[in-house]
Amino acid sequence: MREFAPSTLHDLSPVRCQQSRNSYAVLGLKPGVPESDIKIAYRKKSLLIHPDKTKNPLAPEAFDRLKKAQTELMDEKQRERLDEAIADARMLLIRENGWTVDSPELKEPEFEKKWADKTKFVLIENEQRRRRQMKAQMQEEGREQKKAEEELEARKRKRQHEQDWEATRDQRIDSWRTFQKGKSGGAGEGEGKKKKKQKLKVLG
Repeated sequence: MREFAPSTLHDLSPVRCQQSRNSYAVLGLKPGVPESDIKIAYRKKSLLIHPDKTKNPLAPEAFDRLKKAQTELMDEKQRERLDEAIADARMLLIRENGWTVDSPELKEPEFEKKWADKTKFVLIENEQRRRRQMKAQMQEEGREQKKAEEELEARKRKRQHEQDWEATRDQRIDSWRTFQKGKSGGAGEGEGKKKKKQKLKVLG
């Protein structure tokens, strides 16, 4: 296994940087390049930083970031979002400095550096916004799930109540019949005593 030369370490540094969210920058490419250029750039850099090719402890992290960059750029939707972020960063930079698309400052090397910094800022903002939206969505889904669970539990309790009510039906019917029988017997005995008293009164 070969060690990194200084130039190779220079190639590695933007790749391993956690703030390097621009996959074009990781591969050393400009927006709008064809897929063939993406594959070539990935192949060249991967040979320099592949963990099997070097003992450098930074290699696994760097290679992982490189692979993610290549995957993002080969995915049409992900690449489109990245292109939009880069374009937004350019327009923000122009607007903030009061320039126009024809301003000579846009042709200066310094503009490229500022554009790269602004792109990093926009990508970080987009990621934070995405996470906030995901968190809000998860919270909403959690509320919906809790509501569904509560409704399910309520239905279970209702079914259990109905089952318990049906299970004691015969017992309730027997109790009612016993009550009615006792009530009827008591009423008959009372009427007999009343008639007997009336009869005694007539005889006297």
